[in-house]
Amino acid sequence: QVQLVESGGGLVQPGGSLRLSCTISGSISSIYDMGWYRQAPGKQRDLVAGMTSGGSTNYADSVKGRFTISRDNAKNTLFLQMNNLKPTDTAVYYCTVQRLSGNVSRRDWGQGTQVTVSS
Repeated sequence: QVQLVESGGGLVQPGGSLRLSCTISGSISSIYDMGWYRQAPGKQRDLVAGMTSGGSTNYADSVKGRFTISRDNAKNTLFLQMNNLKPTDTAVYYCTVQRLSGNVSRRDWGQGTQVTVSS
């Protein structure tokens, strides 16, 4: 199994920045994909940014040029740097990984961290 613990959310004014962190523990060697999703009230959970084990990244169109996903392999931590935040970025942000368990692909989620962008 894999455990994910997010931190770094909070209240920020429009145009501000936040950096989310996700500490990963457990069967790390089985992970082949990781990323951040977000869910606003009454909406589905959507991909914000993803990163493969090889380091390839992808972003939702709405965050391209503002958000950056990165990782620190030595500290088993995934980051999401969020700049020029907008009220529409308000949501609960979830860290997630995909891993192989035998021949089965499984997805694990963190507990989520609230990001609120408001003046």
